[in-house]
Amino acid sequence: MRNAIDIGNGFIVTTDNSGGIGEKLQDIVNVPDRVTAYFAARVALFEQWATHAEPVSILVHNFSGSTSWENYVIGVTDLFHEAGLEVPPINGSSETNMELVQSAMAVTIIGKKMEAPAPKNSVWFTYGTPLVGDEVRTRVDEIASVRLIHEAMKSGIVHQIWPVGSSGILQEVRLLTGIKEARVETALDSMKSAGPSTVVLLAIPEMKIEEAKALFGVHLNKLMMIT
Repeated sequence: MRNAIDIGNGFIVTTDNSGGIGEKLQDIVNVPDRVTAYFAARVALFEQWATHAEPVSILVHNFSGSTSWENYVIGVTDLFHEAGLEVPPINGSSETNMELVQSAMAVTIIGKKMEAPAPKNSVWFTYGTPLVGDEVRTRVDEIASVRLIHEAMKSGIVHQIWPVGSSGILQEVRLLTGIKEARVETALDSMKSAGPSTVVLLAIPEMKIEEAKALFGVHLNKLMMIT
């Protein structure tokens, strides 16, 4: 996994950062700090799930000033409540000596690896739409739902997830398969950034495909990997 580090003894560390997105006047994308933290935590959580790990501790790195800390913590908490998960302990630090003109923060999650599901004959799908910048704010209904993904994982509808980031679907498929020349056939733009993992790749057992379509709806699309 590209952003997951195995530190031994079954512990996995994942992280995601955000810059120029927040409540400061010179931010490129203006959204509440609470929203910024939610999406940074979302990426780190998806990376945990991709390695079959569950969060046990969270670190928030705040460079936006002390007034942003509480809203960053609230945003992380929002994500876990939405997913139906207990909120792990949250700690971290704030830069208070230097005042930056743009917002900057990061969320790091430490997780514990769980037993991976038994291998099954699965078909890969995309879930969500590649979105970046203001699109994330204005096209919320197209973003992959963390709640539905967690529900599908618990019920065995989803066997494996792989979040898509700024490199786009095609590059993620190449990382997933380990084949640099791999190609894809998809209804989506395979080169476009998916920002804070607004799209995820899902491996769905063949016998669960109809259940998955009913659960995820119109934003579930079959992904053909050509290797």
